[in-house]
Amino acid sequence: MNDDDIDEPSTKTKVEDPKAREPRRMLNLDDVLSIVPVGRTTLFRMVRDGLFPKPTYITENRRIWYADQLVAWQDRVDNFQPQRRRGRGRPPSRKADAPKTF
Repeated sequence: MNDDDIDEPSTKTKVEDPKAREPRRMLNLDDVLSIVPVGRTTLFRMVRDGLFPKPTYITENRRIWYADQLVAWQDRVDNFQPQRRRGRGRPPSRKADAPKTF
């Protein structure tokens, strides 16, 4: 028998067994708001504008975010660019233009 005839262990990556995989951590709205320092309305505005991951509905009224999606979002936020455009700011107050009455 030759040394060449011996089968070497395959260098191909093994396909993971889906049953052996760890479950993804699910976060509800309160969990997300405790991690992300914005309010509820701002969070949903960010979701609408594509700046934050969309939730996954697991029932008709229950939405969750996966923790790995939040980590990926945090990594994107780490690439902060100081030259980016800011918000419009508050509109000028109408009261400032009105004459003062005593």
